[in-house]
Amino acid sequence: MTCAACSGRVEKALNAVPGVHRATVNLATERATVEFDASETTPLALAEAVRQSGYDVRTEEVSFAVGGMTCAACVGRVEKALQGADGVVEASVNLATERARVRYATGTDVEALYEAVRKTGYDVVEAVGGASTEDAERTARELDRQRLRRRLLWAAGLSLPLFLMEMVPMAIPGGMAFVDGLVPMHTRWLVAFVLATAVQFGPGWRFYRAGWAAARHGAPDMNTLVALGTSAAYGYSVVATFLPGVLPAGAVHVYYEASATIITLILLGKWFEARAKGQTSDAVRALLGLKAETARVVKDGQETEVPIDDVAVGDVVRVRPGEKVPVDGVVVEGTSYVDESMVTGEPVPVEKTDGDEVVGGTVNQAGSLLVETTRVGADTVLAQIVQLVEEAQASRPAIQALADRVVAVFVPVVLVIAALVFAVWLWVGPSPALTYALVAAVSVLIIACPCAMGLATPVSVMVGTGKAAELGVLFRKGEALQTLSEADVVALDKTGTLTEGRPTLTDVALADGANPDEAALIRLVASVEVPSEHPVGAAIVRAAAERGLDVPAASEFEAVPGFGVRGTVEGRRVEVGADRFMARLGVEVGPLAEAARRLAEEGKTPLYAAIDGRLAAAIAVSDPVKATTPAAIDALHRAGLRVAMVTGDNRATAQAVARRLGIDEVLAEVLPADKAEAVRRLQAEGGRDGGAAHVAFVGDGINDAPALAQADVGVAIGTGTDVAIEAADVVLMRGDLTALVDARALSAATLRNVKQNLFWAFAYNVVLIPVAAGVLYPALGVMLSPVLGAAAMGLSSVFVLTNALRLRRFTAPEIGASSAAR
Repeated sequence: MTCAACSGRVEKALNAVPGVHRATVNLATERATVEFDASETTPLALAEAVRQSGYDVRTEEVSFAVGGMTCAACVGRVEKALQGADGVVEASVNLATERARVRYATGTDVEALYEAVRKTGYDVVEAVGGASTEDAERTARELDRQRLRRRLLWAAGLSLPLFLMEMVPMAIPGGMAFVDGLVPMHTRWLVAFVLATAVQFGPGWRFYRAGWAAARHGAPDMNTLVALGTSAAYGYSVVATFLPGVLPAGAVHVYYEASATIITLILLGKWFEARAKGQTSDAVRALLGLKAETARVVKDGQETEVPIDDVAVGDVVRVRPGEKVPVDGVVVEGTSYVDESMVTGEPVPVEKTDGDEVVGGTVNQAGSLLVETTRVGADTVLAQIVQLVEEAQASRPAIQALADRVVAVFVPVVLVIAALVFAVWLWVGPSPALTYALVAAVSVLIIACPCAMGLATPVSVMVGTGKAAELGVLFRKGEALQTLSEADVVALDKTGTLTEGRPTLTDVALADGANPDEAALIRLVASVEVPSEHPVGAAIVRAAAERGLDVPAASEFEAVPGFGVRGTVEGRRVEVGADRFMARLGVEVGPLAEAARRLAEEGKTPLYAAIDGRLAAAIAVSDPVKATTPAAIDALHRAGLRVAMVTGDNRATAQAVARRLGIDEVLAEVLPADKAEAVRRLQAEGGRDGGAAHVAFVGDGINDAPALAQADVGVAIGTGTDVAIEAADVVLMRGDLTALVDARALSAATLRNVKQNLFWAFAYNVVLIPVAAGVLYPALGVMLSPVLGAAAMGLSSVFVLTNALRLRRFTAPEIGASSAAR
């Protein structure tokens, strides 16, 4: 904002937002103060109103670990607390990664965000004593797993005698009578009381503490359900043991073994869950493990090993055979092969020599290299890959919206169902009705599992994005995992995407009786092209260098714009250009016209060369199609996708390339500014579902950025420009389209995995809550034991996590095989 008119415009825009009671904007402090109804609008909507008025909200972003979350209700509570904090524009919390990501207005006190989380009953994991945030989080998770293991062992040790004393005899005919003869029932009850009390208020205390905190904030969660269910069973047993007279006749029973075993089984499930969660982040840990710890810096001929954090841009480091490349840089001396599979997913080592770029974390194979450092710390490729993967893992695909809506009301609904079940059994149940009512209500409370619903989507996204990074595919947004698999059309830029991206001399057709021969001709033509800045000329000069030809200097050089170039080389007049240049010079091109036409039909650019005023040859230059492109296009077709090409090249060249590759639709001679409009046109053509087509656009240049942003999912070739990569949702670190086939196959596999998890999580609750409530009793006389309910609850979360971990075994489809579209 620069003047009063600016502040007035922003103020007007904010006051126009539904739910805003009053908005004032201060030009001097550049701050807006807004009073609004939180049920009608959000800070995000206010920020969008500011942007729509032509200004922006200065924001920063922070990501931090949250400890103590156990289920989706916890996520909702932490999110709600953060979204309600002053200055917060957007907040999202991920149960699988146990991290919160908050975008807030610049100047907001981050400590206030941490405090908002703590007030809801959760912890913020912060680095202390110089340790990194990653180390602090890893230590916190490990400590939590160790505490969980200790509690589990304590609970299991105390519960086992109860199980052997009460449950095993019930499964054996005459077993209870035998036990009653050995130990009087009331004595057993007293022993059971001591053991169950130790479990209830020892290992089980975590459920009381977390459940009470959740209930106090009006958002009961899984811990609340477990605390209520086990307390009901334990409390009823205490009354039956010490005040049996207050219970109806026939209703004096104890459930100590049930309450203790339930806590043990839920702790066992949480321990399995914690271990599985640790495996879901293996990909990011593996990437972080690729980072070298030290580097061998070369100064004044001396090599000194220093910590990697002490290396600065411009330092020269020595990389010996078999060592990790410690920094991003440029080779200044030496030749070797470097394994770049961790970046590109490509297993074949790449040759590196003077002037070639290398990436930190890759592995030097054979030779010794001297590398000048160009990027360090957070600017390195490896650091950026880790950041992209973590951001993708923290984001949410659209499919999670349904789960979020259900989870928001799940626990309160379960509490209501449990109360109704208790009342119904008490009213119409068989004698002793109180016993049946208690068992049914406790079973409902224990078997309900909001954990599985909360984990269903984020764990699949987490494992899928991690696996993608291993394949050289970076999903910058988790949503792209869903949108890429739903694409109907793949629109491809030509240059650098379908093709190598630089023109190459492909054909030389000599005129009959031509003098000189092919090698000598290329030498002469390259000489007059050296001063030229045209890409076609550069291709001819490169061809001469690759053939080891010496290129003499040309004199009397002249570039004729739109026609060609001319010059004198070793006393011979050399002229190179299009047919119109030859016509202007009076050189007859008829003898080679047919060859030139054929070359043009193949998508190549034909030129003519004249020596001393006589036609010598037709030369063709083209940007060759990448060797992997045809198979990749074929695989996309087999996957049911329509393939289009959007290019600024002339129509004839574009059509020739499209014919060779079997591309369905060509949009040629499209100006850079119009590429986004071309994507809109493809979207308007309609997709498989009858609505607008979902378009994935693949490009690598600055001029592709608008189209990448316009597409439903933008895919950037990782060898392209930073601008293109920033505008994309997916980055292919390999420089070819086979990575797109891998990305789409993994996208489809991940979405399928999410749907399986969500189906299981919903179906589990929809089917088993009624069973726990006793719907099978009238027909089969069967009541679900609360103990079995606890086991099922734990297994449901473990199932979801285990199913998501199957994505780690995903293998990229064989390009050209029938399985490419699976």
